[in-house]
Amino acid sequence: GGGGGGGDDEEPAPEPAPKPVAGWKGWQDRVAADPQFVYKVVIEQVIGVSASVVGDMASRPNWGLKELDFVFATLVVGSIVNFALMYLLAPVASASGAGAQLGLVQKVFGEHYLRAWAAPTGHMFEPGFALGARAVNFAYKGAVFAFIGMCAGLVGTATSNGLLELRKKMDPAFQPPNQPPSVLGNASCWALHMGVSSNARYQMLNGLDMVLQPLVPSSAFRVVTSVIRGLNNMIGGISFVMVAKALGVQKAAEPAPPPEPVGKGKKKKK
Repeated sequence: GGGGGGGDDEEPAPEPAPKPVAGWKGWQDRVAADPQFVYKVVIEQVIGVSASVVGDMASRPNWGLKELDFVFATLVVGSIVNFALMYLLAPVASASGAGAQLGLVQKVFGEHYLRAWAAPTGHMFEPGFALGARAVNFAYKGAVFAFIGMCAGLVGTATSNGLLELRKKMDPAFQPPNQPPSVLGNASCWALHMGVSSNARYQMLNGLDMVLQPLVPSSAFRVVTSVIRGLNNMIGGISFVMVAKALGVQKAAEPAPPPEPVGKGKKKKK
């Protein structure tokens, strides 16, 4: 049995690697950094978008039943915006190796520049920062939010307008109830809304998460954050309609004048 002589030189067996998370690398990195990430994305896409549409419809006359084309545009853009925000702004597990190179997208949407400017890398309420550093975080996140809103607004509005045009070609008798919103105008409105309203609500929501998560059990935290995120998106839907109406981006068609009563205008015989 001379085969056992080399046993002392053998390296110890490596520990089994953790079970990989399904999805592409960027998704896996985000799940590794935040185990609640998948749940938060599902909440944002299902409850969040639904609540946003409810808020959008509630702020329109007659619950938006005569402005369903505008509501549909909000649904499309809102779905893109919510996923983009959750994905691009989520924390990412650190790459192995100190010299790992970051791409431009990772630098802009990650922590690179905020860390270089000694500002909070997540939200403005992170402990241990001066007021000026918190203001830098708010301004930077606002610019990122506005950029995402502009891009999502361009894609989403063009998509919803294109679907309406496709329906008109398939059904020549169909006429949209309202003038389709300008792609550039609606996208600019989304950029303004995201940079100001959504940014402010994002900061407050994450600050509240920071306080509640260590104090509340995981199951209870999921319920609480679901309710809070639903209300947050409902408020977002209402605020977007207010901005769009104020800027004249979405104009509902004027109601048709009521028909004149029969015989009105005829001169009575003397």
